[in-house]
Amino acid sequence: MTDAPEAHGTNPWAINDFRLIWLGRIAAVLAIQIQSSALLWQVYEIARRDHPIAEASLYLGLVGLAQFIPLLALTLPAGEMADRRDRKRTVVLAIVAEGVCALSFLAMAIHGSPPLWGLLLVAFGFGASRAFLAPASQAFLPMVVGRAALPRAIAAQSIAFQTGAIAGPALGGVIVGLSVPLAYASSLTLFFLGLACFVMIRTSGKPSPIEGGVGRWQAVKDGLRYVWDTKIVLGAISLDLIVVLFAGVALLTPIFARDILHVGPEGFGLLRASFGGGAFLMALVLARYPLPGKGGVLMFASVAVFGLCTVVFGLSKIVWISAAALFIGGAADMISVNIRQTLIQLSTPDHMRGRVSSVSMLFIGASNELGEAYSGLMVRVLGPIGAAVFGGVGALTATGLWARLFPDLRKADKLV
Repeated sequence: MTDAPEAHGTNPWAINDFRLIWLGRIAAVLAIQIQSSALLWQVYEIARRDHPIAEASLYLGLVGLAQFIPLLALTLPAGEMADRRDRKRTVVLAIVAEGVCALSFLAMAIHGSPPLWGLLLVAFGFGASRAFLAPASQAFLPMVVGRAALPRAIAAQSIAFQTGAIAGPALGGVIVGLSVPLAYASSLTLFFLGLACFVMIRTSGKPSPIEGGVGRWQAVKDGLRYVWDTKIVLGAISLDLIVVLFAGVALLTPIFARDILHVGPEGFGLLRASFGGGAFLMALVLARYPLPGKGGVLMFASVAVFGLCTVVFGLSKIVWISAAALFIGGAADMISVNIRQTLIQLSTPDHMRGRVSSVSMLFIGASNELGEAYSGLMVRVLGPIGAAVFGGVGALTATGLWARLFPDLRKADKLV
């Protein structure tokens, strides 16, 4: 048995199981980021052997699409499962599956010249694993820390994520420069370190019973109806979708590093780490000084800054300006992410958290993985610079539109 979360007040660090979650999250995010860096670089290098920049970028888009398809198909059922079955056990099994995917990438990299279809097939399996991991892990966090410590726990989880987001791409860039198989081997090791942390957690992951004992598909529909009826939740989730779909630049970084800024894999690592660096520093601030109020206004302002930084990144021809734009954009994005996640979790009862988290992660998956496919298409149509500038302007436009469509979200104040 563990102490009740409420006994620790607003300090999640006093809870041993939270510390294990935090360490496990760092390990898992490091693994994902190193693996992503290796996969994007490997796919782009293979594609560029036979295709010009515009066509090779489409193959990068296929990496995102391959991961988004299983997310689209499985995330909502996975959210329902997270409200019905042990959430910790689901997280453990999902991390095992991710480790198997890393092992498959490693085996193909050792082969020397893997087929693109093989890499995309494993990426598909990795997307399926993430579909079950995300809603279960998000719904498990409030069970460990309780309501009072949740805002600081979310900020601290963001620190863990951004630690991996900073170190992962930077390490990935360096390790890929040495050896692609070594990058995948490093990722595999970190997945199993994260697995060990979650296995040691003692808090029960068994959720509260679903009200009324409804069937699976009715439970999924109830979750969707709750999101639709709760406009703060709907606005927060959909804003993340539309802004990252337009202004996400993860797919563009290898193109800018190789063919526009001409800085190679090391510069690629710098660009990938810069966004996470800004987010990491802001997460440290938020973990120590949670936002007291004016949540809605601050969220929309930070999203606007994020869009503006994307425009600057697209127009820059100097690597340090590009990195600075990503750094500031990452800090602004962290503010909006922290506010959105806090509003969603505090507005959702425990028996709904798995399903609401699944809807949130489906939208995030769409914004990230489908956004990569969209970015690949926009590079083909507008070129990489045009795609980045168009995306930033689109994010700014969406920010103003969402502020009008969701006045309750704009007026949201307290975050505790």
